[in-house]
Amino acid sequence: MARITKNKKLALEKLEKGKAYTLEEASKLVKDITSTKFDASVDIDIRLGVDPRKANQMVRGVVTLPNGTGKEVKVLALVTPDKEQEAKDAGADFVGLDEYLEKIKGGWTDVDVIITMPPVMGKLGPLGRILGPRGLMPNPKSGTVTMDVGNAVKEIKQGKIDFKVDKYGIVHTSIGKVAFTSEKIMENAREFINTILKLKPTAAKGTYMKSISLSSTMSPSIHIDPKSVQE
Repeated sequence: MARITKNKKLALEKLEKGKAYTLEEASKLVKDITSTKFDASVDIDIRLGVDPRKANQMVRGVVTLPNGTGKEVKVLALVTPDKEQEAKDAGADFVGLDEYLEKIKGGWTDVDVIITMPPVMGKLGPLGRILGPRGLMPNPKSGTVTMDVGNAVKEIKQGKIDFKVDKYGIVHTSIGKVAFTSEKIMENAREFINTILKLKPTAAKGTYMKSISLSSTMSPSIHIDPKSVQE
C-alpha cells in the first residue's frame, strides 16, 4: 500500500469526505490544498453521459479562457513566405515551412500548438504518425488551419484551448495556475463548463454532466456539485 505523504495528508484533512462543493468553494480550496514549490497547474475533469464511440455523441470544441492558462504556449506557424511576417508579428515562436517539416520528420516536436494554412495541409499529411499521437496535428475545427494566421496565433497566445472527450467520456484540461486568484480560477472554470454545456449532443440521453472535479498538480481532487454549476 502506497504511503501518504505529510503534505497530502494535510490536504486531505481540509476536504470534507463525501462533500460536493460549489465552484466558488472549490476555486478557493484548490489553492489551499496545494503545497508544491512550483506554480502548479489547475486542472478540471468533467465526466459526461455520452458514448464517445458514436460520432453523434462526440464532444469536441474550443474555448478562450478569460484569464488565459498562465502557461507560456509555444506556437509553430507552418506558413508560406507571404504569411511569415504576419505570424511573427502576432507572436509565433517558430515561423517557416520546409525547414520545420524536415525537423519534425527528424522527431522534433518541441511546441505546444501548430498553426498552418489550408494550402499547406497536404504537406503535413505524411507527418500524421508523428503529430497525431502528440495532439499537434492542425485541425480546421480547432481554428489551427486558417488563412487568418495572425489572429489564430494571437488567440492561442491569449488562452484559447481545444479539447475533446476521451474514450471514457471524460473531458480534461488545464484552466490556469495556482498563482491565479480564486476569482480568476472560477471565471476560467465557469467559461469552460458553460462551453461544454452548449456542446451537449442531441443524441445524449440521461444525465449529461455526471461529475466535475478540480485539482492541481499532485493535489487531491475536489468534487463539485454539477447542479450548482448548471443553476
